[in-house]
Amino acid sequence: MGKRKALLFPQTARKLQTVGEQIKLARLRRHLTAEDIAQKAHVGRTTVVQIEKGSPSVSMGMYLAVLNALGLQDDILLLAKDDELGRTIQDLEIKTPRRVKNKQ
Repeated sequence: MGKRKALLFPQTARKLQTVGEQIKLARLRRHLTAEDIAQKAHVGRTTVVQIEKGSPSVSMGMYLAVLNALGLQDDILLLAKDDELGRTIQDLEIKTPRRVKNKQ
């Protein structure tokens, strides 16, 4: 059995590429090479290059290791932080209690 490749819609693939570009810019701003980040993250230089290209075949753990090496590990907490659709669905399902009339 071969490796399965992640199937992404084009707009999702572009977003992942943007994430890769942002990671690369963070590295360049710090004046670090891909090799420097690879050593700090304990991954291969090729993995860093693939992350910077936004490769969907690199594991989320590797992306996090590189973010950690850049000092950006808390950025992972921003994923799905503001789930507008989920909150809307949740709000629609909340039932308001009915008021009971006083019997006197």
